[in-house]
Amino acid sequence: MLIWFLLGLLLILALGLLLYWLLVITEGVYLGRRLVVRLYDLTAHRYDGIKQFDPDTESFLIIRPLLARLAGRPAPLVLDVATGTGRLPLFLLEEATFNGRVIGLDASARMLAYARAKLRGYHHRASLVQQTAADLPFDDNTFDAVSCLESLEFFPSDSAALQEMHRVLRPSGTILTTRRRGWEAKTFVGRYHDRETFQMLLEKVGFDGVEFQLWQIEYDLVFAHKTGTTVD
Repeated sequence: MLIWFLLGLLLILALGLLLYWLLVITEGVYLGRRLVVRLYDLTAHRYDGIKQFDPDTESFLIIRPLLARLAGRPAPLVLDVATGTGRLPLFLLEEATFNGRVIGLDASARMLAYARAKLRGYHHRASLVQQTAADLPFDDNTFDAVSCLESLEFFPSDSAALQEMHRVLRPSGTILTTRRRGWEAKTFVGRYHDRETFQMLLEKVGFDGVEFQLWQIEYDLVFAHKTGTTVD
């Protein structure tokens, strides 16, 4: 009787760990894109509270390095893929030295609703689009920079998303993305990349000048640029 009780407890524990991995760590990615979007819709109201973005940290580690790579472009156009609640567009537009426009793209309507509220004061310089990263609704060679933070591992195909970002980025334009790291990253079966394989993935798509920067416990920041000369 005791053995059956212990086996039952082990089964419950195993199922609990499986659900935690499926829904919390990997955020539904192995259960399909629709569930991933649904989970973000459900948690949109708590997202900023969970992340607790610090403006000074965001500016120092993300925005200023991005602006340095946009130097010489007087009115750059930036695309933020998987923009969520508008984190990068807001911090970028708050920088006095940024004189361009930002388009935020996300598949979650609820996340975009919160982003829209944040960016209301920048309506003439900020736009939001509900769409997936697999089929970006923009022409080739449109953007001076494309960003995609903490999101690649949750897309159905990171390589397909990167190919689309490469397509819409202007030659010599900058991509800013992230590589998941740490023990949780290694549980993304078939999706985990160490630095070497992530650089190879970017270069295979057509990026070069790949630079890794320590950022968070769970993420590296990664900068690269599209091969080629600027198109006017």
